[in-house]
Amino acid sequence: YPVLAKVNPRPLDKHGIQRREWVMKKSIIGFVAGLVFGAILMGVMLSAAAPSMMILQDKSTLGFEETVTAIETAAIETGWKVPKTYRLDKSVAKDGYEVAPVAIVELCQPHHAAKILADDDARIVTPMMPCRAAIYMLSDGTVMVARMNSGLVSKFFGGLVADVMADAAAENEVIFSSVISD
Repeated sequence: YPVLAKVNPRPLDKHGIQRREWVMKKSIIGFVAGLVFGAILMGVMLSAAAPSMMILQDKSTLGFEETVTAIETAAIETGWKVPKTYRLDKSVAKDGYEVAPVAIVELCQPHHAAKILADDDARIVTPMMPCRAAIYMLSDGTVMVARMNSGLVSKFFGGLVADVMADAAAENEVIFSSVISD
């Protein structure tokens, strides 16, 4: 039998790398670079968008005092408790500082609170209890209502916490709808 020369079925390029291997390496490098770039871009976008996603802020249709009173009244009428309303402007005034009116209204629904407090694993969210709304006046006289986006935050917890926070968030929005404009 004659000795046949070993033939390379794939030709080599000028650098001695087989074309198929070169294309594969180039594809992997491109994929990894795209993945890293995408992750960095996602991080930048999230850091820019997160503050406006985590806190909801709406303009009130009422004056400052009327907004505070309307939220307290709406909360009580929907079965929520108002354990305390803090007047931050008055608190700092005691130390000689003058700021525009700012109030924090605490809102508590005992049924929701009891579910969280009865579960050892769920108690991790007690620093966010009770629900709170900030009512403040801007320098131009506009009254704003701000609160944590509990509906969004609830998704990070899952289970009982997610269910209770989502329910509470929906009920809070009903309370706030009495004073916020669309």
